[in-house]
Amino acid sequence: MNMKITFSYYTIYAFFFLFLVSFPTIEPAKLSIDNFLQCLPSKSNPANPIGKATFTASNPSFLRVLHAYVRNSRFNTSSTLKPLAIVTALDVSHVQATVLCAKANGLQMRIRSGGHDYEGLSYVAPVPFIVLDMNNLRAVDIDLRSETAWVQVGATLGELYYKIANVSKMHGFPAGVCPTVGAGGHITGGGYGVMLRRFGMSIDHVVDARVVDANGRVLDRRTMGEDLFWAIRGGGGASFCVILSWKINLVRIPDTITVFRVPKTLEEGATDVVLQWQQVATKLDNNLFIRVEPQVQFLQGGRKTVRVTFIGSYIGQADSLIPIMNKDFPILGLKRSDCMEMAWVKTHLFWNNLPQTTPIEVLLDRAPTQPHNYAKFKSDYVRSPIPRAGFETIWKKMIEVENVILQWNPYGGRMSEIPGDATAMPHRAGVIFKMQYITVWQSDGEQALTKNIELTRALHSTFTPYVTNNPREAFLNYRDIDVGTNVNGSLTFAVDYFKDNVMRLLKVKAKVDPTDFFTYEQSIPTILAN
Repeated sequence: MNMKITFSYYTIYAFFFLFLVSFPTIEPAKLSIDNFLQCLPSKSNPANPIGKATFTASNPSFLRVLHAYVRNSRFNTSSTLKPLAIVTALDVSHVQATVLCAKANGLQMRIRSGGHDYEGLSYVAPVPFIVLDMNNLRAVDIDLRSETAWVQVGATLGELYYKIANVSKMHGFPAGVCPTVGAGGHITGGGYGVMLRRFGMSIDHVVDARVVDANGRVLDRRTMGEDLFWAIRGGGGASFCVILSWKINLVRIPDTITVFRVPKTLEEGATDVVLQWQQVATKLDNNLFIRVEPQVQFLQGGRKTVRVTFIGSYIGQADSLIPIMNKDFPILGLKRSDCMEMAWVKTHLFWNNLPQTTPIEVLLDRAPTQPHNYAKFKSDYVRSPIPRAGFETIWKKMIEVENVILQWNPYGGRMSEIPGDATAMPHRAGVIFKMQYITVWQSDGEQALTKNIELTRALHSTFTPYVTNNPREAFLNYRDIDVGTNVNGSLTFAVDYFKDNVMRLLKVKAKVDPTDFFTYEQSIPTILAN
């Protein structure tokens, strides 16, 4: 589905955008940034001076601040365009001032929380821009009486999990397993985690939010209205506003979670196990989530095979899990000795391959434990079982490209019960599994970049007959610029991300941000929607 916009307003806008990209003018940009910097103090709280939070290239700390939350080395090169300024907001008024002053001076703004944006769109732009960095706004306030929490968007998932665990052993929150991801971008994109078959996604537990709109106003659910509140849950808040904080419902969990990791190579019958997994993964007990992770394994003598690892999480004890597996997924051959029981907070050590003896304070570390590498990511959805011949074709291509790891994450359970238009994230009932392609490399240079991206795209192309089409569904949190952009007037990217929810998102955008201040390459554009 390729939706082309023919409105003359948008055509003019697109031409003007391309003109800026092709013919940047230094002097107007310098004038704009000077005026922007002069504007900030007058629009912010003088009791908390915004100058302490503002960094330009002349500041010796500028590059340190910029690089602190760049998680993909593809966007940390000498040729990467740098922002004209970074505002590391220390106060809500700093957010308001940044919005008002950037808008008044015609500067594009990028909004960054955890920095895990796969395409760097939260801190890179092709035109003169500034970065609003939300990492200092990281408070987590938990109210166990109401079983809710207010979470500022700069808080990491690790900080949220740590604080929940410190006040309750019987509560958790359904979100991702990477502790350094920021709550802002993670939740607004949907928030995918290993408890989704029992509880759904992060956005399904958001009950309120505080945002700053394009006019600098602080709004909550009541004052922003239900349309905007709907849009920022799964539709990408950076298209509409700056999200300050989320109010979430905590979920009740037992004091024991069981996890396991069982690898199978092709020679050990991995294909048969995957074929059965496809049939049962969405029908298993809702407390059970089993991720499938295929990757190439190098053997002696230069031989290669595919090792498929089945990684499970069960909300309950192992003695309850084993009978379920024996009955519904016996081919995996899960044994009691494969299982590890632990508190919910400790499962995040397991998913990050950390020893169980590691203190949970590691969840407070804001820098990833892995070194900053170059990476490319893509996504797909599977709604019909892939046949054996399809897997054999896929294994062959994986061995050829070598470096791409796949993660297949099952749906079903609660995800099948929530309507696709309940939130802006539409991928719900009918999905067997969602797929993430992960390619990581360490070599610098254009040759390595081109090679690895082309190999990722080649494997992605191999999956074309087996995944969704028209549209080829994609997950917003797994940001992929290959899906398309809004620069040429195409809405193909938005249809892939949001399916039938696109028109409602367009209407929300036209209502809350008619001048298209909140814009970036994959933002919802401002058009005259019918």
